[in-house]
Amino acid sequence: MANRAAQKQNSRAQIQALEDALKQKDAKIAELEQRLDRLTELLVNAQRARFGQSSEKQKYVMKNAKQMSFFNEAETEQNPKAPEPTEESVTVAMHQRRKKAKRTYNELLEALPEEEVFLDLPEEQKNCPKCGMQLKRIGKKYVKSELVLIPETVKILRYYTYTYACPSCEKDTGYATIRCAAAPPSLMKHSLASPSTVADVMVKKYADGLPLARQEKIWKRHGLELSRATLANWVIQTTQNWLKPMYRQLKKHLLEQNVIHADETVVQVHGEEGKPATSESRMWVYASGKRCSKQIRCFEYQPDRSGDRAKTFLKGFNGCLVTDGYSGYNKVEGVIRCGCWAHMKRKWREAMPDGATVKNSKSAVGYSYCNRIFAWEKKCAEFPNERRKEFRKLKLEPLVEEYYLWLNTVNPEEGSKLEEAVTYARNQKASLCTFLDHGEVDISNNLAENAIRPFVVGRKNWLFCDSVKGADSSAIVYTLVETAKANGLDPYDYLLRILTWLPCFGKTPAAEKLETLMPWHPNMQALNEAADI
Repeated sequence: MANRAAQKQNSRAQIQALEDALKQKDAKIAELEQRLDRLTELLVNAQRARFGQSSEKQKYVMKNAKQMSFFNEAETEQNPKAPEPTEESVTVAMHQRRKKAKRTYNELLEALPEEEVFLDLPEEQKNCPKCGMQLKRIGKKYVKSELVLIPETVKILRYYTYTYACPSCEKDTGYATIRCAAAPPSLMKHSLASPSTVADVMVKKYADGLPLARQEKIWKRHGLELSRATLANWVIQTTQNWLKPMYRQLKKHLLEQNVIHADETVVQVHGEEGKPATSESRMWVYASGKRCSKQIRCFEYQPDRSGDRAKTFLKGFNGCLVTDGYSGYNKVEGVIRCGCWAHMKRKWREAMPDGATVKNSKSAVGYSYCNRIFAWEKKCAEFPNERRKEFRKLKLEPLVEEYYLWLNTVNPEEGSKLEEAVTYARNQKASLCTFLDHGEVDISNNLAENAIRPFVVGRKNWLFCDSVKGADSSAIVYTLVETAKANGLDPYDYLLRILTWLPCFGKTPAAEKLETLMPWHPNMQALNEAADI
């Protein structure tokens, strides 16, 4: 009996040990499955970032339906009591951009100057081949059109001043009164640089993304060997000597607006004191809102991303500041923080697994809410500020409230993309809701992102700035180029005009004179009218 009892006890112990081992294996399997889901999520997002389309209409890389169980979020089993959108639960369609209608042949050419070419018969063919009688012109027939390119021409202008003397004074006193014609002031002493050449170099680099090394080759084809260093010197000296007052005046006007959008991006600058050449600095951009009285784009180079940079630049501004979720902007004092729903929407999209629907994915539900918010916002895009505010209160405020009630029901897995989206939504709630009380404010920061995009595109070509002074000069030129474009001006024509006049105003021009060179001034807007003639 004692042996049987001992055997039973041993059996129970063995069974318990096996059950414990099984539980440990189950826990390990669950842990590994969780890790696999997380790694799969990271892989999909990496593939989206590398190979996906830039727009939100995105075809995800992994399409195998049999693998769906690996890609589904851990939170696919939703709480049935959680409020759902009223729309049908269908696969969430990615944001579709409207295809621009193809322009007609005549529409493409309408802005170009035209010249008519008339083709005539040789004199020996103007007689009838049958009777020999002279032919009579009875009309003309259109044959074809050609696009003709007239290459740039380069020439040297040599300035001479005529000198005049008074013969009467010379006869009476022996000393003649002498007068000389005034020469136009130079951008740079002892230099071939002119307003037209410097404007061309600036526009090619900062508007067209053409680095100075390639411009050097273009100049050589024109028959003039201008080194990259010479071109850089033209840009930097002209900017530092003449364009800084323009930059300060534009910044002054910017801080007077009621809405400013802000963003920043990475730039690599060589020669920064105390920093290795490979370290990352920042190019900041500040843009007046779409509904502001003046359209301004101000760039600023800074060695880091500290929020103190934005605080210093925006000192004196007390309007609405529209930004992404970067906490550094919290340091800016005296402003109304406004969040970006485009970033919120992007967070949900990044969290969506392949094949996500509002039935099986909470990230798809969040994405759907954002789509509905943007759809309603589009309906009031052209409304005046006050009417826009009233519309938002009526249509959008209840939807935003519903969105945050639903958000309270979401409990994401730690470390997941879904958690990132939920955390962003909760942390940014105050700033994301600000637009409801301000009709002049847009619901996204796309304006600033679009403003800084030319710099990002150009950076792919020139990669880095050679010096701090070069980075500072780049910020000033980008400011003038992008502000000109925002006001409907051709960047080259605008730069040519201000580079011609600024030396005439002196090193410290009066604000009244600078105002005449602002891109919204009638004198500058006349450039457009002249171009249309």
